[in-house]
Amino acid sequence: MARQRLLLAVIFALAIAAVLVIVQIPTRLGLDLRGGSQLTLQVQTTDKVREITPEALDAVKRVVEGRVNGLGVSEALVQELGSDQLLVQLPDINDPEQAERVLGGTAQLEFRAQRPGTEQQIVVENQVLQGHLQELAALQQTQSRGLPDSDAVSELEQLQAAIATSEAAIADLFEPPQLTGEALTNAQAGLPPSGSIWQVEIQFDREGGERFADLTRSIAGTGRGLGIFLDNRLISSPTVDVQYAETGIAGGGAVISGNFDAASAQDLAIQLRGGALPVPVEIVENRTVGPTLGRDSIQSSLYAGIGGLVLVLIFMAVYYRLPGILADLSLVIYALLTWAAFNLLGVTLTLPGIAGFILSIGMAVDANVLIFERTREELRSGKTLYRSVEAGFYRAFSSILDSNVTTLIACGALFWLGAGLVRGFALTLAIGVAISMFTALTCSRTFLLFSLSLPQFRKPELFCPGLKQAPKY
Repeated sequence: MARQRLLLAVIFALAIAAVLVIVQIPTRLGLDLRGGSQLTLQVQTTDKVREITPEALDAVKRVVEGRVNGLGVSEALVQELGSDQLLVQLPDINDPEQAERVLGGTAQLEFRAQRPGTEQQIVVENQVLQGHLQELAALQQTQSRGLPDSDAVSELEQLQAAIATSEAAIADLFEPPQLTGEALTNAQAGLPPSGSIWQVEIQFDREGGERFADLTRSIAGTGRGLGIFLDNRLISSPTVDVQYAETGIAGGGAVISGNFDAASAQDLAIQLRGGALPVPVEIVENRTVGPTLGRDSIQSSLYAGIGGLVLVLIFMAVYYRLPGILADLSLVIYALLTWAAFNLLGVTLTLPGIAGFILSIGMAVDANVLIFERTREELRSGKTLYRSVEAGFYRAFSSILDSNVTTLIACGALFWLGAGLVRGFALTLAIGVAISMFTALTCSRTFLLFSLSLPQFRKPELFCPGLKQAPKY
């Protein structure tokens, strides 16, 4: 009995914690529920790039991510779709022309020398830009948490304008492009043979190597930087050592060093490779989901979920009597725990995700039905009430386990092979199935065994109506 009471305390503590999580952490809604734009980008091959390799697709993806960041969209999603497409989801962006204008086109990578006399000014402009970017990140974080802010949209537009102004001001501090990404043949991050600081090695073709030597000679030893711009945005500004003042960095290759760690070095290398790819990106699908449609979808989903849940609760209570009522309580706790798990894990709920959640409710009921039917069989065979309940859980366990494991395997396959909304469905279903096992085998069992400790509930007709042989407790 002490063990049952301890389990009861744990279960109700979990339920209270789940309510707190649901209140404190807002549920993340997907594009189909909150509105926005979804674009499918087709990466085109060219005479120079005849095949879209995984590395090339990853590089283009990074370029697109940089352009999405420029839109100031919080919780934007850019993911690979097949071998040569990218799926871009932009919540709250309802102007498809704006998205097309920013995301389309070929990446522009440029190498530009810093103008003389701008050494102090660029420091100031960089500080201003970093300040704007930090404000933008804070604003996006506020929006992602769903905190009320009526002026957020206006503030976001002002920040985007300020960032664009700062980037243009920084670009004006550099000479016109003297070398473009078409001449860059490779960029790789790595560790030097005798060192622990990461660096990025770049390689140009023959003509590009000569231009790079001229470019680096003009700024070597001056303290001015070599501006590397991607889509007119400064991504790096290394200086050139004075030892290259006469010849520049010759040989067609160079090493960009600095305070790189593995992540920042890889990030810069991928951006350089993406900018060096002369591959155009074509928008093959542009779908806009209006906020009104999203609200209607949420409302319809809520009606379906609540209606289905209420019908199930009524059926369980009427057909299974006391065990059904206790199963209903377990089902409510299951719903709270699953909802809290979604918020804690940062699951983005979409319509298919909600479908997966509702389906998992049905599976949670299935587990209880199996247990209660086994319990009734044991009662009819003449066993005591306590032994029948114990045997019901024991005999039903293998069936519940087999059913849930096969469902989890299917979820794993859907998540691995699927994409987009299919993965969301698989994820929510898998989380729901895992938690349903816990509630069915722990919550329902604890509630039933605890109820048997109370004399008023030790009545066989409360467990199996119409039982002819009255069992002993």
